[in-house]
Amino acid sequence: MLMAQGKQAKLHYLAGGFRVLVPGDYVLCAKSGEAISLEDLRYWNVTRQEAYATAELASAAERKA
Repeated sequence: MLMAQGKQAKLHYLAGGFRVLVPGDYVLCAKSGEAISLEDLRYWNVTRQEAYATAELASAAERKA
């Protein structure tokens, strides 16, 4: 498999995981703008299709929704 080093991925977030639409090795946190490696990605919102760097940022996004 070809690796896309240093490239932002585009994902479709699902309830139990995500599907890679555009290969890359990171996504950006919707709250902080921080790069999150796909290996470290643990938090996202399926409805808003957003990724979050931490549980705290994911919770903050839910409170503001």
